[in-house]
Amino acid sequence: MYQILAGEAEPDAGAFEWGSTISVSYFPKDSSSYFDCDLNLIEWLRQYTTLEDESLVRGFLGRMLFSGDESLKKVRVLSGGERVRCMLSKMMLSGSNALVLDEPTNHLDLEAITSLNNGLIEFPGAILFTSHDHQFVDT
Repeated sequence: MYQILAGEAEPDAGAFEWGSTISVSYFPKDSSSYFDCDLNLIEWLRQYTTLEDESLVRGFLGRMLFSGDESLKKVRVLSGGERVRCMLSKMMLSGSNALVLDEPTNHLDLEAITSLNNGLIEFPGAILFTSHDHQFVDT
């Protein structure tokens, strides 16, 4: 269902359309297809933005705890938690006003889940998500 909402799949029947002022950013449960390439983190994130300044892209990676030489790491070798952090960076760069998140806490440690939770609490737009993390859902 979330793939349909994000425009990555077509429904079997019927239609779905977001309002004209809605900009959607999607966090899939399985993001492995996004990382099936030989790009490093900077190159990977840069393909999702029009920012020309590499320092701004590095800044987004830095917020997700990728600093220095880590930003030159190939995306193909990232752990599950690192992939989640990359996808969250991609979403932050998009500037969307609606988020669709499918199990965003998978692969994250407690500190990262807390940071994600706090960020989503502060997010001014609409959020649609699923999670098996009861505490995350409650807050």
